[in-house]
This record gives sequence, structure tokens and C-alpha cells, in this order.
Amino acid sequence: MSVKIGSPEDLKRLRDQARGEVDLRGASKETRITVHMGTCGIASGAREILSELSARLVEAGVDTVTLRQSGCIGLCDREPMLTYSDKDGRDYLYVELSRDKAREIVSRHVLTGQPVHAYIMEE
Repeated sequence: MSVKIGSPEDLKRLRDQARGEVDLRGASKETRITVHMGTCGIASGAREILSELSARLVEAGVDTVTLRQSGCIGLCDREPMLTYSDKDGRDYLYVELSRDKAREIVSRHVLTGQPVHAYIMEE
């Protein structure tokens, strides 16, 4: 993706966005989102999910989430997927994701604390 910079303000905005994205991958925070990016996850669209999550978290000004990547967890037929670990230590495994589902997870689970049960793999 190419970005046209037409003014110093455009450059500052791009810098601030990049800083926000880097901060998402920094030190541990209250909650953690891990996108599973083994070969199977990448082939299924995990990169797009990671990109969508990053953009939505930055857009929402969320600074309490660490966004990470991991390898395959052995459920290749359920990719792309992510694990959301909340501040109380509970893990939620979201499966068969799309960009739309990732946006909904951010708007509902991350921002309001309401898990999106329709996308969570039940044990």
C-alpha cells in the first residue's frame, strides 16, 4: 500500500499511526490478543486479521492490549484464529475469522468486555 504525503500534517499522522502500531506489540498490558500465524493460518488469512486488529485498536485508541503473533496450535481446519486473554486470565479462542469478525471482536469484546460467543470455539 502506498501512501501519498502531501503536507507535514500527513507525515505526522503517518508517524503517529506507526507509533501506535508498534506500541501494540510492546510490553505486556492488561489484555493480550495472539493471532496464530503458522503456515496454515497465514494461508487462511491470518495476516489480514492481524492487520485489521491493529488498525481497529489504533483507531479506537486502545492502549491496554498487546497484539502478538504465534505459530500453529494444531487446529489448521479452524484458521484463521486468535486467542484473546483478558485481564482476569481467561482465554477465548476465536476461530474461522474474517476481517468483519475481527472488527466485531474489537468493538464488542475488547471495547465492552462482551465475548462474541458465535466465533469462540467451545470445548
